Amino acid sequence: MHARTMATAIVVATLLSCLAACGGGGSGGTSVPPTPEFDAADFGAGSADITNPYFPLIVGSTSVFEGTTDEGFEHIEVMVLNQTKTILGVSCRVVHDVVQIDGEVVEDTYDWYAQDLDGNVWYMGEDSSEIENGVVVSKDGSWEAGVDDASPGYQMPAALVIGDEYYQEWYEDEAEDKAKVISTSATVMLVGGTTYTSCLQSQEWNPLEPGSDEYKYYAPGVGLVKETQLDGTQPIERVVP
Repeated sequence: MHARTMATAIVVATLLSCLAACGGGGSGGTSVPPTPEFDAADFGAGSADITNPYFPLIVGSTSVFEGTTDEGFEHIEVMVLNQTKTILGVSCRVVHDVVQIDGEVVEDTYDWYAQDLDGNVWYMGEDSSEIENGVVVSKDGSWEAGVDDASPGYQMPAALVIGDEYYQEWYEDEAEDKAKVISTSATVMLVGGTTYTSCLQSQEWNPLEPGSDEYKYYAPGVGLVKETQLDGTQPIERVVP
């Protein structure tokens, strides 16, 4: 769960609880997840080696993102660990994300990704901790594919078709992030002057958190380089490397 949506999530969770008490809300117990069909046979021995050009994960690398949001100055470190985790019979790469707001750690997450033989990158789950004053206050949003009916989704499809929508994760009423392909030819200029061309622009949101929509930009051979609100405000940009 992204730090900029934490406050919204709390409000939405309260509203959902009220709706459930009244017999409304929710999806009525979806029996078939709306995610892509998963088959462990579609993955090879190198499934933890993520080489999709729009989402490459280089073991040992650390990427840093920064920007000012409504919550304050945001600093994010994304570390690709030399660790794997087996989920649903598939070896997954472990990525460690740490989010700080005004110098205080507010979120600490371990994400798990795997790439199939066609080049699709699957999001296999996350162990997420929300932190206040150095203390873990919530594990909301944590999930693992195959546990409690949670299903993996596409973090980055191999084939990008403008207008396509897909679920990145599915753990009903907990983690339901979606994405839509907006462009595959976007040009992105960062504050420092670095310019990326032929970028993927996607709209990403969590249906459980109204107003969480944002644009994300992925440069080929690099990965995520920028994210903004839909109106272009509150940019978070890649500063390292």
